[in-house]
This record gives sequence, C-alpha cells and structure tokens, in this order.
Amino acid sequence: MPLSLFWSKALHRALAAADHGLPVFPLAPNKLPALRSPHPGELCRGECGLLGHGVHDASSDPIRVHHLFKSAPRATGYGIACGVPQRWVVGVDLDRKNGVDGVAALNALTVRHSFTLTPTITVLTPSGGLHMYYATPAGTLVPNSASRVAPGIDIRGAGGYLVGPGSWTRKGVYEAISEPHADIEAVPAALLDLATAEEHKTPRPVAVPMPRDGADRGEALVRFVLEAPEGELNNRLFWAACRAFEQYQGNEGIAAELLRAACAKGHPERGAARTIDSAKIRAGRSAR
Repeated sequence: MPLSLFWSKALHRALAAADHGLPVFPLAPNKLPALRSPHPGELCRGECGLLGHGVHDASSDPIRVHHLFKSAPRATGYGIACGVPQRWVVGVDLDRKNGVDGVAALNALTVRHSFTLTPTITVLTPSGGLHMYYATPAGTLVPNSASRVAPGIDIRGAGGYLVGPGSWTRKGVYEAISEPHADIEAVPAALLDLATAEEHKTPRPVAVPMPRDGADRGEALVRFVLEAPEGELNNRLFWAACRAFEQYQGNEGIAAELLRAACAKGHPERGAARTIDSAKIRAGRSAR
C-alpha cells in the first residue's frame, strides 16, 4: 500500500480524535514522533513556535493538526497526548508479550483492590495487548510508569502518549475494539491511586539482547529506552548509547533515534543530548 494512503488514513483518524477534544500529533512507522526536532540537544517544549517537539506539538485544533501532518509526509499514524489540560486523560497500556500478560495483571488488581473496570475506549495493539483510555479529574498529575503498577501495565500520563487507533506501524495496525459510540469513562479511583502512588523502589535496568538481523539494527536499543521504568530513563539511555557507539558503524543515526525516544518519554532534550555525548566519549575511550 502506498505510504501516501497510510498518511491520509492517519490524518483522517487523527482529525476524528481531535474532534473529540483529544490532542494528537503525527507518528512515524516506528511509533516515534514523525517530525524531527529543529534544535536537537536543546531544552525546548515548543516555546520556540517551531514544530518537532514530539508530544508537545499535540493539538486538538483541526487547522493545527492539518499543519502538523502536512509537515510530516511520511507519517503513518498519530499519537494521543495524555495528561494535558485540553483533555485530562490517562492511558493504560497493557502488554502481552515476552511471557507477560498485562490484561491478566489488571484483572488481578481489580480483585485485590475491589474495583470494577467500566467499559471505555479500548484499542487492540499489534502484539495482542490493549490500550485503555480513562478520564481523570482536571488538574490530576499522573506520572508515566512502566510495570510499576504491575508487570505488563504501563501508565501514560503527563508528557506521555499512546498510539492512536487506526495507526499503521512496522508491527501492525492499532484497532479500536470498543463499542462504536463508547466514550472515555472516568478512571476507577483505586486504579488512579495505584497510578499516582509514590514509587518506593526503583527497578534495576535489564539489558536487552542485540538484534542479529542488520535490518533491525538499533531497534532493540530504541525499544530498551522506550520501555524504561520510572526513574531509569537516563541510565537506560546512557547504556543504549554506549552500545550504539561501541558496536555499530553509522551510529550517529541510531544515536538520533535514541534521542528522539528519550524525548518522547519525557527526557529534556538538552539533558538527553548530554547523556548521549557522554556515552560517545566513553565508547571512544574504550576503543583505544
């Protein structure tokens, strides 16, 4: 299917989401923001007025959405920003892969904490997982987290996003499976408490195996950064950048992808760029 057709479908779906007040922005096939930063390494969340700030570009204004997509002709999907004043929404990302079942984990939590999951907007992911959207009280700051609430349950709050239904990615299409006229329901109070509870123990980072297929080079490193648990983003970014500079030729391209992944997770651009530069220096010393 021509890329232009994916782009057209993504724009159509993004506009439909924006019509419901959800802030959206274009995504590339790798699920990262489709627009590159106009000033990599600098701390900016769009205050400059230019495009290319990931989730901070998100808007529910159809004119702005059209402009974003026209500036990103290779976009094949869109992201829905979570935890923003335009529409206070939290995303519950339930993974089903690598022996982890986030759906079962969430069902176990409903029993343990005695709450019911109200049917809400739900999306089936290419890996068989689910994305569930819930409304939070205005002004509620929900942090992003990965497997902190329970294994396989990622929370997307302020500065985070979910891939919107209808988006095409390298892994497949994200498909809405909720009722046609379903709305985003209020998040159960017990689930909100779990999502906002202070973290007492930071998980240690676990190295992912490097892909052997040259066509996927660097993809595991990007995923390693994107799946960083709360409090481990910078450590994972440094580790991944070290591996990129040590093991790959043409590693500047991978480093740029790592920077975009870190920024998409909420890492300030300037700090992320410094971390990558430090990794480059360290890798250079190791090679001597």
